[in-house]
Amino acid sequence: MVERELNGQQTGTWTNMIGRSDHVAQDGSYSSRLPSRLQRLSSLPWYECWIQQLRTEKKSIHTIRAYTVAAKTFSTTCLPGETERDWEQMQTTSVEDFHDIANPNGGRMDAWMNSLGELRPSSLNARIAAISHLLGWFGHTVPDWIQRPTRRKTLPRTLGRSELIRLRKAAGNSEDPLSSPVVTILLDTGLRVSELCGLDIEDLDLEDLSALVIGGKGEKDRTVLFTEATVRAVEAWMPIRTSRNKLSSEGKEERALLLSSRGRRMNPRSVQKLIDKLAEASDIPKSRLSPHTLRHTFATGLLERGADLVTIQRLLGHSSIATTRVYLEIGDQTLREIYHRAQNSPPLTELLEEVNGDSIDTELPVQETVQRVE
Repeated sequence: MVERELNGQQTGTWTNMIGRSDHVAQDGSYSSRLPSRLQRLSSLPWYECWIQQLRTEKKSIHTIRAYTVAAKTFSTTCLPGETERDWEQMQTTSVEDFHDIANPNGGRMDAWMNSLGELRPSSLNARIAAISHLLGWFGHTVPDWIQRPTRRKTLPRTLGRSELIRLRKAAGNSEDPLSSPVVTILLDTGLRVSELCGLDIEDLDLEDLSALVIGGKGEKDRTVLFTEATVRAVEAWMPIRTSRNKLSSEGKEERALLLSSRGRRMNPRSVQKLIDKLAEASDIPKSRLSPHTLRHTFATGLLERGADLVTIQRLLGHSSIATTRVYLEIGDQTLREIYHRAQNSPPLTELLEEVNGDSIDTELPVQETVQRVE
């Protein structure tokens, strides 16, 4: 045990603990190697402090949940001679004490890494990223020997021209009035499904052909652009939305743009179910069609027609352009397919004639979007 009086005089002896980051200064006072920003938190539970840091950094609920899983397995990993560790107890350990437990030079990092051998590369990378953040927060240096496994890059799934025709036709013929606005908005804006469900009616400016996305991924706000096709889809939907809004069980007006048949805000799961039905109706495998597929199709369409990566990055809301660059990572065969598809793509007038049998004077949505950005 370490004993000392409140006046700072040493009355006991310091126990030499392996990996402990404390030491006695020359004047006999207690000194800690905790980062200065953590000094005032030294006696508080580390887990609560760390979670608050993650929230401050605007980490999503899903990211915090994943980081917690990694922290749990790491902190409860036992070294030879240690008793089994309980997660609930570990959460209440002080910042000062856990600083020593997390010391990567004490062997715990090695033991923890050895326990992750069965994980897929993507899962392993996520665990390492979480613990790297934790170690960095404590002021530790992540060991150089920790190498994240390389994972095979998978290209974003996109829809071909014939699939797009069938999807639009299925959406137009669907008995669900949400089908057309959902498909049109996703293909026209590249929104994430969570962002689509979070749209309120006041977020759309139909005259300006734009919408404000509040609190997107990473709690970032951004403006997305759309075309007259989206305006028409939204205007056709509004009378149905008004009638559904009256069905709200809470008795208050719902501001969401997309409402279910019960008058409630649509959620991502409901949108996916709608997309699954459209996949069946358009003869597209469900594995190939999702809201994110439409987002990728939007981005790939922009790239095919000459939009630069910075423009695509801003429209998609990527925090790093490295994420957007995945659209350039295409194989030779895919390159040929995209080239010929772009070269042979007819104007939207012909496309809509195939879908509706009518002639309509409008620009191709992605082309119009690029023109607005430029």
